Formats: sequence, C-alpha cells, structure tokens
Amino acid sequence: MVESAGDGETGLLLGQTNDFDAVVLDLGLPLLSGIEVLKRWRREGRDMPVLILTARDAWTDRVDGLNAGADDYLGKPFQNAEVVARLRALTRRSAGRSSPVIERGDIVLDPVAGTVRRGDQVVELTARELKVLAYLMHRAGRLVSQAELIDHVYSLDETRESNTIEVYVGRLRKKLGKDAIRTIRGLGYKFA
Repeated sequence: MVESAGDGETGLLLGQTNDFDAVVLDLGLPLLSGIEVLKRWRREGRDMPVLILTARDAWTDRVDGLNAGADDYLGKPFQNAEVVARLRALTRRSAGRSSPVIERGDIVLDPVAGTVRRGDQVVELTARELKVLAYLMHRAGRLVSQAELIDHVYSLDETRESNTIEVYVGRLRKKLGKDAIRTIRGLGYKFA
C-alpha cells in the first residue's frame, strides 16, 4: 500500500495508524516538520524503516536526521533507482536479511533479477504472480489477508478485484506445488 501526505500532521497520523514496510520522509513539510514527525513516531514505538529524502544535505542535517531515528538519509538531487535500492535494503534489514534473495525451503526468489526457482527448476511467473509470491515470502509463516495482498500488489489507479488474488494464488500453487501457500478460510494466506 502506498500512501502520501502533503503535510506533517497528516504524515504523523498515517505513520501512527498504518504498518508501513518503509517510509520516505521529507524534512520540509508544512504544519509539522519531518524531524518532529519522526521523533514522535519513535517516542510512540513506531519502528518502521524511515528514509529521509530532502534538499537539506548539510552534514549537521544528516546527523540530526539519523539521531532523530532515521534509518537512512539521502539528499537531493537523487536518482530514482538509488531511492528504490535504499528502500529495498531498509526493508531487507528490518526483516533481518542482508541479501535480496529470499529462500524458503527449496523455493528461491531473486526479486532484483525477477527469477524464481524450486529446487533446480526455474519457475516462470508473470509480473503479478511474482509480486504476490514476493509479498507472501517476505511474510513467511504470518497470515496475510486478501485485502493486504490487494493493497500491496495493485497500484492505487488499478482496478482491484479480490477474486484475482485467488486466481494468482491458484496459479502459484500449480507452479510451485500445493503445499507452498496455505489458505486460511475467511482470513487469508500463509506461505509455508
């Protein structure tokens, strides 16, 4: 799920009420500064990874941001590919991993290369199947609701139909084996 806030007060509320995988935070927000938003989140025990992305790039600003609880700091101008790479690294580290490759049993997913293997076999997946699988593998052993999957697999401007998730999970089971993903009726899915 991607959310956007135009001011610090809205950003503060979104961070207090949602479990984001990561946050990109600007320091120059109206109504409430990004530093103050971050400090409040951390005081309240909100521990989602935070990347500060800002025009303030003096070393003192970087020190202040990191000391306030930011996990990373990037000054403008920046390249989009670098922002994406830093966010991937933050989410990996927050999940206790250092490599982007995810291994669960004999299933290996390389999200950077967009490849999946089961044992020695390469498994061909569509882009959407890959997104569903990556999200479930990142949360292996945890229950993931259908609504959560929809939020993370579809962008805000795409049509979202809950039965399509069932279709993608069914396809993944055919390609990876019936035991790879469990359905908990009425609650969601678990990657074994």
